[in-house]
Amino acid sequence: MRVTSCRVCRGETFTEVLDLGLTPFADDFVSVGRLNLSETYYPLRVIACMNCGLVQLSYVAPREQLYGEEYPYISSTTAAGVMHYRRMADEVYKRVHPPQGALAVDIGSNVGVLLDGFKDCGQRVLGIEPVPHIARTANLRGIETINEFFSARLAAEVVSKVGRAHVVTGTNVVAHIDNLFDLASGIRALLSPEGMFVFEAPYLGDLLDNVEYDTVYHEHLSYLSLRPVQRLFERSEMEVVDVEPQGIHGGTMRYYIANKGAFRTSDAVKALFDSEPTRCGTHALSVFAARVREHRLTLGHMVRTLRMNGRSVAAVSAPAKGMTLLHACGLGSNLIDFITEKAPTKIGKFTPGTRIEVVADDELMRRQPDYALLLAWNFAPEIMRNLREYRGAFIVPIPRPEIWFRSKDGQSFVSSPTTAAEGARA
Repeated sequence: MRVTSCRVCRGETFTEVLDLGLTPFADDFVSVGRLNLSETYYPLRVIACMNCGLVQLSYVAPREQLYGEEYPYISSTTAAGVMHYRRMADEVYKRVHPPQGALAVDIGSNVGVLLDGFKDCGQRVLGIEPVPHIARTANLRGIETINEFFSARLAAEVVSKVGRAHVVTGTNVVAHIDNLFDLASGIRALLSPEGMFVFEAPYLGDLLDNVEYDTVYHEHLSYLSLRPVQRLFERSEMEVVDVEPQGIHGGTMRYYIANKGAFRTSDAVKALFDSEPTRCGTHALSVFAARVREHRLTLGHMVRTLRMNGRSVAAVSAPAKGMTLLHACGLGSNLIDFITEKAPTKIGKFTPGTRIEVVADDELMRRQPDYALLLAWNFAPEIMRNLREYRGAFIVPIPRPEIWFRSKDGQSFVSSPTTAAEGARA
């Protein structure tokens, strides 16, 4: 569905930020049985609302296609991710001070890692997760989970059955929702008067600063900043009372939302609000687009130069963002020999569009390619530690392509300003 009006303000005037062409869905990994079948490609174009400033995709894919039975993302895959969610639960609990046994609800709860933390704090927990096999896994883990998309209707049903929630959370889910008015209405209905909605999403300012265009894929409908978020929740008599930058995923913002007047608004909200016309405005978007063009050429040239000089190149990890990077830089199976993964939901399949084989992490050590493109660069330290038996060099693509060589003592990797051509001769 082509976007004709902004999902926050209903404005109809947009400017183009970035056009990445046509791509298949980033999480639609191809099974062996589908290799002879064609894939469907969809527009991947980023636009900005000239009225409220919301940066968003120009095309909305049907959510049932994006989050079906084969959706592969599992939130417990990385230790750094699990640690972040457990810490978030503790921090939110201390901020809100809900009574023992109060209800905590997580929207897009996946297998329930965040809710594990609230459960440990003595809260009743409830997950809402639309992917069937992931919801089943959460329930088997002891996290009660409703297998549905969140909506105002579902919020009313939850309230009628188990009461209002003191805490509602959402991590990397608000940016995936098309009907944000329904989301805000549902949150308002679900929250107790003294409750708080806390959500995290990749922050537009970090995305622009660090050239994180690989964050652009069809699940990510919106690229959020404070000003549109404020405008959205004001319609439901709610307000942003605090913001906290988080380092995870290359730069995430945590937003604290409450009923108007329930909490004092922190100074951090005004500071972020005042910074955004410069950091997230029209000029910043234009500079970002130019840097993306340069980055795509640089990374593509680096890998091609390595291959022309007889070097073997694989990739490590297959996150959705990595699929955008491969497409944008023209890196297919003719240049990347294979991709390694920890997630069993992706191993044995092939990357969408580029058709690169996904194998287990052990294959990196067995085959020992000369270079490994690190697609989950946001978890680089953890991945490098886990793959310490790999003897080659890593290519870390964001914010600029760098080659990381093993240190002389063999215990770590160090970055180098080595050019692609020099790296090929090393």
